[in-house]
Amino acid sequence: MSGAPEDRITEAALASLAATPDARLKQILTSLVRHLHGFVRDVEPSEQEWLRAIAFLSETGRMCDDKRQEFILLSDTLGATMLVDAINHRAADGATESSVLGPFHRDAAPDIGQMDSISGDTPGEPVIVRGRVAAQDGAPIAGALLDIWHGGPNGRYENQDPSQPDFNLRGRLLSDADGRYAFRTVKPSSYPVPHDGPVGTLLQATGRHPYRPAHIHFIVSADGYAPITTQLFTRGDSYLDSDAVFGVKDSLVVDYVRHDSDTEAAELGVNAPFYTVDYDFGLKPAT
Repeated sequence: MSGAPEDRITEAALASLAATPDARLKQILTSLVRHLHGFVRDVEPSEQEWLRAIAFLSETGRMCDDKRQEFILLSDTLGATMLVDAINHRAADGATESSVLGPFHRDAAPDIGQMDSISGDTPGEPVIVRGRVAAQDGAPIAGALLDIWHGGPNGRYENQDPSQPDFNLRGRLLSDADGRYAFRTVKPSSYPVPHDGPVGTLLQATGRHPYRPAHIHFIVSADGYAPITTQLFTRGDSYLDSDAVFGVKDSLVVDYVRHDSDTEAAELGVNAPFYTVDYDFGLKPAT
C-alpha cells in the first residue's frame, strides 16, 4: 500500500471486509468505510485536526459511567438519536409518536398505584397526569406498564442530584381495566443537558445553547404491542423550537391546565393551585 493513490486506500479498506461472515455487519462496515472516507476527502483534515477529533472521542468515552452516558448525549445533540428513532418508529395511525430515551433513565423504578405520587416531598407546583392507554382502534389496554421519570423543578434528575432521594420523580404504573392511568407529581422545568464535558464544548463552539424544554419521559409497554419510548412536552416552553436534542414533536406537546379550587384539590389529594395534564397513549401491535 506504500504510495497508493487515495482511491486505492478506500478500495483496499473495503476489500478487507470481503470475508466478514455476518452479512449485516459487512453491510454496516462497508457503508461506514465509504462514508468515513468520503467525509475525509470532503473535509481534508490536517493531521493535527484528526488527532484533535480522536482526543475528543476519547474524552467522550472517559465521561461515561453508570450515571452519565456522554456518547448518548453526543448522539442526541447531533440529531443522530432522533434520526434513528424516526427510522425505527414510523408511527401508524393512532399510535403515539416516539422521542429520545435520554441518558437518565433507570431500571427498576418503584411500582406505584393509581393516583400515587412520584414526587414525594419535592417542592413544586402539583400536577396530575392522567389518560388512557389504547390500541390503534381505540380499544383500552388493561395492564399496560408506564415507566415514568422526569427532572426536578431545579432541572436535575435524581441520579445527577445528590440532594434528591433515590428514585425520586420515577415510578412504574399499570393501567387499570379500562386502560386508564393517573399519577401525581410536580411540574417539570426546562433544563440544560450536561455541558461540562466534551459535548458542552462542542455546543459552545457551534454557538448552540444546551437547553431542553420541560418534559416528562414515558416508556409504555403491553403484551402483544410494540413498546413506545416518548416524552410529553410543556406547551409554551421557550425551548420547544430549539430543543438541544431535537426531540420535540407537535403531537407530544401538552397543556398544563390550572385549577384554583380548594375543594377540587382536596378531593384529588393535592393543594391548590394545581395542574392537570390529559394524554392518551396509543400502541400498535407487535410485529
